Amino acid sequence: MLDAVARFPAALWQILLELSPSLLLGLFIAGLVHVYVPAAAIHRRLSRPDLASTVRASLLGVPLPLCSCGVIPTALGLRKSGASPGATTSFMISTPQTGVDSILVSAAFLGWPFALFKLVAAFVTGVIGGVLVNRLTPAPAEAGADGETTLNSSGGDRGVSGAIRYAVLDLLAAIDLWLIAGVLVAALITTLVPADFFVGQTWAQGLVGMLVVLAISLPLYVCTTASVPIAASLIVAGMPAGSALVFLMAGPATNVATIGAVYRTLGASVLGLYLGTVVVMSLGFGLLFDQVLSAAPVLHAPHEHGGGLLATLSALVLLGLLGYLLWRRWQARASAGAPGGAGGAPDAGLVLHVQGMSCQHCVGSVKRSLEALERVHEAAPDLASGRVRISGGGFAVPALVQAVEDAGFTVSGVEKTPGCVDAPESLH
Repeated sequence: MLDAVARFPAALWQILLELSPSLLLGLFIAGLVHVYVPAAAIHRRLSRPDLASTVRASLLGVPLPLCSCGVIPTALGLRKSGASPGATTSFMISTPQTGVDSILVSAAFLGWPFALFKLVAAFVTGVIGGVLVNRLTPAPAEAGADGETTLNSSGGDRGVSGAIRYAVLDLLAAIDLWLIAGVLVAALITTLVPADFFVGQTWAQGLVGMLVVLAISLPLYVCTTASVPIAASLIVAGMPAGSALVFLMAGPATNVATIGAVYRTLGASVLGLYLGTVVVMSLGFGLLFDQVLSAAPVLHAPHEHGGGLLATLSALVLLGLLGYLLWRRWQARASAGAPGGAGGAPDAGLVLHVQGMSCQHCVGSVKRSLEALERVHEAAPDLASGRVRISGGGFAVPALVQAVEDAGFTVSGVEKTPGCVDAPESLH
């Protein structure tokens, strides 16, 4: 045990050295895509319920670094702007499985054959899911074209500075806690699990092992980038690469919150096709990988590599950014607990109890959707408590609830605050 404690910091640092350069480069590229790719032009090319729209939606989703909960409001923005149900489903399936940052991190930890295979798997899975939705579900009424999207939410932030701001304050802030947890778990696995642990475990091999991984992955929130070091550590411990691929496909693509959001917004039929596509395709691609690319160089074990100057500087920059984001989160919670904050007693307005917010993408989506309403002056969500303080006057509570649901979340209750005389205490 003492030896494991002594080896843990070294394993943790080596994982950071492997992770940081690729992650920072991927975030920066994603920021540039966000700033320079016009969202309106994208929306116009996704409206038809045909193969071309689903292919375009999957191509759009593959490089975007959105998590499985962050992709929901973005996909709803596409749908409200006229995207077909098939294109929306294709986007929802392919986007959380990969991203520019995830591709580079996967290549650093698992090798380019694995990273490219996962990229193709995410694209194909999204296209198949979209085609099935277009073919097997009735065509709904046309979506309105006046909805908003989260694809370009940074307003006037343009150029390189806007890309960096978006990369840090939107993208990294959405996954920072999950990233920290993933690195810690990966370091623990590297330290505590013997290199050949899964080799002798029959339940961990073949289709049975993939089914076990699938059952664990489907309901859990797994950040695609943060899960890569965990998958690499499991492969080092003897888990087949195909099972790790199932984990990296099904885990990011689904969780309980995403399942609920898809059901509420697109219906039971689309949800069934969505889950069925993810399950069947992740298992199929896992088996295919073990058959076709089992001899390919799969990964660099995190504990076998030293770090050069670039890796060391990148790790220090990443640690600094994570520390900065944690400080911002602490400041926000302290402000929320002060009089007039989301956790205290505001001067006027009401507080919504919102279920389903699990990251900063969720917070931003709820805030933007509510503040788009005419009578809402400010919406201040608190991620920790799930409470959203609304300031303004003359609220129509059903409109507030609808705005939250349009963002992909649910309101479990509404409470009065001092100065609010026209809002009910609850929804019932």
